[in-house]
Amino acid sequence: MKNFSIGDILIGGRQHLVLFAGPCVVESRELVMRTAEQIKSTARKYNTPVVFKSSYKKANRTSGKSFVGIGTDEALKILAEVKSECGLPILTDIHKESEASVAAQVADILQIPAFLCRQTELLQAAGCTGKVVNIKKGQFLAPEDMKHAAAKVEETGNDRILLTERGTTFGYNNLVVDMRSLKIMNDLGYPVILDATHSVQLPGGDKSAAQTGGQPEFIFPLARAGAAVGIDGLFVEVHPDPSRALSDAASQLKLELLDELLRQVTEIDRMVKQIA
Repeated sequence: MKNFSIGDILIGGRQHLVLFAGPCVVESRELVMRTAEQIKSTARKYNTPVVFKSSYKKANRTSGKSFVGIGTDEALKILAEVKSECGLPILTDIHKESEASVAAQVADILQIPAFLCRQTELLQAAGCTGKVVNIKKGQFLAPEDMKHAAAKVEETGNDRILLTERGTTFGYNNLVVDMRSLKIMNDLGYPVILDATHSVQLPGGDKSAAQTGGQPEFIFPLARAGAAVGIDGLFVEVHPDPSRALSDAASQLKLELLDELLRQVTEIDRMVKQIA
């Protein structure tokens, strides 16, 4: 399996796991900077490389009345400040081809949302920026079929590709993580990330509030299981107070719990990669 650099971070090829963490969406400068500093401090404690993730806008919400963002320019400016002040690489997602070059001015990694993982022109636009491209596996897609999404990026001459598992549709309003998919996608030759927070969502599950529900009590066991399989990265959305988050409030991890999660996961990761 190939490995490559994201700034000073090497991912893949049996390297120790990389943490991808941050709030679901840029809500304010104060929240983002405070969260980034704490993530950085926690990751340093466990000698874990970290990428800061946050959406500069949310284009895929359950309700048309849901929070979308504070504005593209302002949100990207805040992410650029995280990059310069905290020294962290940035991951953010794009939804249209026209967004790729704009987000690439700040982001080190362009993320393709799961629902859009088959969109050829979007994948190509991301690939053409030369940035690392993280493709989230669609909830409807078999893991082996991710080779086609990755090939669309590689055809642009960009082979710095990450594949992310974020749960598979299991009936209505539910997701399940098939741990086999982590091995299957890894065998395609790309570093694999487990998104342990979106995987606990109950899509459209909160009927009264017209929003996605979640079961955050399963974040820890899923993350531990992924580490035991040998993932290259762990993706976790964190927030100082998830109940007040403006997006994905039901599935984000409370920021103060990141320390314990990382302690458990890094211990498993180091053991597995010593013996595998």
